[in-house]
Amino acid sequence: MSKTIRVALAGAGAFGIKHLDAIKLIDGVQVTSLVSRDLDKTKEVAAKYGIGHCTTDLGESLARPDVDAVILCTPTQMHASQAIACMKAGKHVQAEIPLADSLRDAYAVVGMQEQTALVAMCGHTRRFNPSHQWVRKRILAGEFNIQQMDVQTYFFRRTNMNALGQARSWTDHLLWHHAAHTVDLFAYQARSPIVKANAIQGPIHPTLGIAMDMSIQLKAANGAICTLSLSFNNDGPLGTFFRYIGDSGTYIARYDDLVTGKDEKIDVSKVDVSMNGIELQDREFFAAIREGREPNASAAQVLPCYEVLHDLERQLAQG
Repeated sequence: MSKTIRVALAGAGAFGIKHLDAIKLIDGVQVTSLVSRDLDKTKEVAAKYGIGHCTTDLGESLARPDVDAVILCTPTQMHASQAIACMKAGKHVQAEIPLADSLRDAYAVVGMQEQTALVAMCGHTRRFNPSHQWVRKRILAGEFNIQQMDVQTYFFRRTNMNALGQARSWTDHLLWHHAAHTVDLFAYQARSPIVKANAIQGPIHPTLGIAMDMSIQLKAANGAICTLSLSFNNDGPLGTFFRYIGDSGTYIARYDDLVTGKDEKIDVSKVDVSMNGIELQDREFFAAIREGREPNASAAQVLPCYEVLHDLERQLAQG
């Protein structure tokens, strides 16, 4: 495909804006349709980014001939059904993480991709962040092997708000959303499937109906282990912090920053063409469409992550 890739973006919230900003930096891609639940706000965003069509109905966008691909930044609970609808309409699709909030739905997305042979990708951004790419390159070169990962995913979110401080129409989830980043990254960086997983959680919030604190342990087939702590109760610092403990060093990744275990800064500015993980993720999606290939973080590649999350959910349900 040498022509411009025409994209519909669904979900003009905090993460949708990140994708719109990223796409502006990528040649040969144009957002032609914007979908979100509040039409007035959608029109405002469309005007700001020069998008010619906006709607509250994804089906309306899928019916348009000027849409080749769709990026879904909609509520978690919609990802699977909307991804399937996109592929049924003949559109390539990238769903923001998570791919689904149940294993059955994740299997359904992968099944539809196999039927249609379209590109189906999930936004497992940690695979693309330059800090994690730097570690990955050392692993692939045989210069570093993970013995343990220690990960903290911490937010202060006791009301249903998004990253912009706006009210959400849906409820976030530590297991099916935030844990998915680390479960996938651990197996990806260890280059070994997860063979053992344990989880415990704190009290269920009385109004949000979710656990606000969670602890997860993972073990890969090659012996590497991972400890993941997650909280919506943490009052700063916020975000996810990864400590890689290996056979030849220790590295700490904080988003796109990387330091050694002794807090010595590592320059990751030349790892890829950008320091923006969302932009790099989107570049991979569009490159896979152009080249007719499976993308990194394809629906099929991330499926084992959701199999682990399913097992952890069953453990938590059993108390």
